[in-house]
Amino acid sequence: MHDQAERLRELVNGRIKKKGPVESSESTIPRSHRPAGHGRIIAVTSGKGGVGKTNLAVNLALSLATLGQRVILIDTDLGLANIDLVLGLTPEYHLGHFFAGERSLREIAIEGPYGVKVIAGGSGLQELANLSERQMERCLEHLVELEEEADFILFDTGAGISHKVVQFLVAADEVLVVTTSEPTAIADAYGVIKVLAKENPQAQVYLVVNMVRLESEGKQVLERLQMVAEKFLDFPVEPLGMVFYDALVPKAVKKQEPFFMTHPQATASQNILGLAKKLLAFPEFPENSPGGFWRRLLREARR
Repeated sequence: MHDQAERLRELVNGRIKKKGPVESSESTIPRSHRPAGHGRIIAVTSGKGGVGKTNLAVNLALSLATLGQRVILIDTDLGLANIDLVLGLTPEYHLGHFFAGERSLREIAIEGPYGVKVIAGGSGLQELANLSERQMERCLEHLVELEEEADFILFDTGAGISHKVVQFLVAADEVLVVTTSEPTAIADAYGVIKVLAKENPQAQVYLVVNMVRLESEGKQVLERLQMVAEKFLDFPVEPLGMVFYDALVPKAVKKQEPFFMTHPQATASQNILGLAKKLLAFPEFPENSPGGFWRRLLREARR
């Protein structure tokens, strides 16, 4: 049996033989059987920083909104919270004000492009472990109400597998892991998948390769991660697709303008739209109950 280091070397160098073809970005995925009444909650995460996770989360939220979805985008990257910067917004309040009982969720949410509601993370989530039972009940009431008002709630988590990030990964029913084709990014993405396989084996995990230069390169990364997860972790992951490198993206970031909004016909924008359509078509978990994510999150925070 290969040790962990050898597995990662095989993953990065592409020596693991594939069992079958990875789905192309144009493949058809069965329609959702999700019950009405509560939104899909997706944690967008990555093994390392610098892979474009936040940019992808922001533009994915916008693309879902253009497809008629009610979207809430929540920044939980406590160390490097910057969703507001990417969107060019200046939030006055954040989740810390909510958990402190100073503001309601509606008061801390601000409206972004295409009607996407944006909630800044601030430092509020660090206080979850100290909530009293009464405060927890109040939070749950508000959070379940938030869930009922959205079709999608996207969380931009921090990169890596710190305790705070893992809390969200354990609570989430759906997790989108973002990587690039760089060896370190691939290895770190596998590290995140390994944690999910152990801590949240029921989660639906999607893979996205960002900043791809060649289609063959992106497909290779998706295939390797999928094969390694199945072979060594016995854990299925879904290759959602790839986003090609686009020179317009860094320019948009510097201007604090989401590229999907300013350049909707750009290659990266069309790739993001494709990911959104696949998410809409993908079957979610019919057994989920409203508020399940929030209850699990609060429970994990108090462990």
